[in-house]
Amino acid sequence: MPSLAEFSAKPRASLPSRCREGQGEGIRSVELDGFRQVTTNSRFIDATDPLTPPAGLEGAVVAIGNFDGLHRGHRGVIARAKALAAKLGKPCAVLTFEPHPADFFAKKSVIFRLTSHEAKAAFLDRLGLDGIIVLTFDATLSGLTAQQFVDDVLVRRLGVSGVVAGYDFHFGAKRLGTPEFLKAEGARQGFAVDIVERISQDEEGSLDAVSSTATRAALESGDVALAARLLGHPWFVEGEVIHGAKRGRTIGFPTANIALDPSCKLRHGIYAVTLTVDGKTFGGAANFGKRPTFDDGPPLLEVYVLDFDGDLYGTIVEVAFIGFIRPEAKFDSVEALVVRMNEDVAEARRMLADQASR
Repeated sequence: MPSLAEFSAKPRASLPSRCREGQGEGIRSVELDGFRQVTTNSRFIDATDPLTPPAGLEGAVVAIGNFDGLHRGHRGVIARAKALAAKLGKPCAVLTFEPHPADFFAKKSVIFRLTSHEAKAAFLDRLGLDGIIVLTFDATLSGLTAQQFVDDVLVRRLGVSGVVAGYDFHFGAKRLGTPEFLKAEGARQGFAVDIVERISQDEEGSLDAVSSTATRAALESGDVALAARLLGHPWFVEGEVIHGAKRGRTIGFPTANIALDPSCKLRHGIYAVTLTVDGKTFGGAANFGKRPTFDDGPPLLEVYVLDFDGDLYGTIVEVAFIGFIRPEAKFDSVEALVVRMNEDVAEARRMLADQASR
């Protein structure tokens, strides 16, 4: 299984809810012809009204989907799209949607987002695509029939030369657009269509179907090892280190605190993690939860960074989850908590050493 470091070769700066400017090769937001274009080394287009494709993406082969988590199945779709684009001599782009359709129909955030919008863009850039087109999923888009989506979006507006999608991709009002319908329309209107079959194997043996739903279920149960198998890399979050109550430093365990998106349904507990900042990666032991021994407050990710002595406040860090140690628990005293935290740190070191030896 690839390590997260293999997908972190380029420094970047991203937050769950906004972009930052002026930080090395990080994401930069500019206004361009009605588009909000966020650029790394390629093009990231967030268009509220994408009537024409961005320059350089005309006639692209597009991989279509939500791509939440960029799991092994998603990357299989993207790899096939890149291969088709190379064969046809065309650019390759991802066509995705914001907000998630389930959130749009619920009129609130209901989906446990595996990857923030900005992190998804940076990840896709590192996969070597020529561009990313984001359609705003609103009442207009959701009301298009499957035929209208093909005619108006794929053919007339984007002028695609090819479309690649997963075996379970459905589109259009009432999700009536099927892979078979897409193939038929491609044959009729002159664009190539490649449907990628279900992926259910990895190097460790069989898996249930690889999907974002299965990955969310694994994380909700705390099984970050299974989530990593489904994703093909450890699940990670990004965020800014914020000030907390600073209790950790009084008991010998100073932590880097990160407020995760409210949609996060990761099981509350203690995890072995890695923390990456400014291109350097450290091991750590993290608690995600409500701190029941102290205040039972809002969920917070608190990372004790191993063998690190420095100030992380205000920096953007990436935390990858390697192993589940135990559920969050309430202790009768701070002394009892400290004893258990020392045991947790020892177990985190063991898990991280085991991961590094693979």
